[in-house]
Amino acid sequence: MWIIIIALLVIGLSLIIVELVFIPGTTVVGLLGFIFSVAGIVISYKHFGADVGFYILLGMSVTTLFALFYSFRAGSWTKFSLKTAIDSKVNEGMLAALQVGDEGVTVSTLRPIGKAEFQHQQFEVKTSGDYVESGIRVRITQILSHQVIVEPIN
Repeated sequence: MWIIIIALLVIGLSLIIVELVFIPGTTVVGLLGFIFSVAGIVISYKHFGADVGFYILLGMSVTTLFALFYSFRAGSWTKFSLKTAIDSKVNEGMLAALQVGDEGVTVSTLRPIGKAEFQHQQFEVKTSGDYVESGIRVRITQILSHQVIVEPIN
């Protein structure tokens, strides 16, 4: 019976630590750990009486507090944490090769947004409201922050 109680307590403690240190926010793992720990303590109360059950409850409480303190203090979670940050932006610098007045060909129909090819690269472009069919030559009239405004060349 001791093996079952100790196994339940160790598994419960391990799951609680995993929940708090390695995968916080899931609550499923922590709840399972709590259930295993409570089951081990309840079984010890039923089979060995109130005195032994109390000592197991006290020992489990102290062990849990010590294990949590040590796991946070030792920094074992830092091995799994992200230490870098992404500070770039999407499509940053893609429009640097384009200038107002560049000419290209539409790859898709512009309704009013579509794709056009400039200097052997495809870019998302926008018209001032006109529909432009695929395969029509266009000229860049404006380059805003991340928008390329074009007009058809007649």
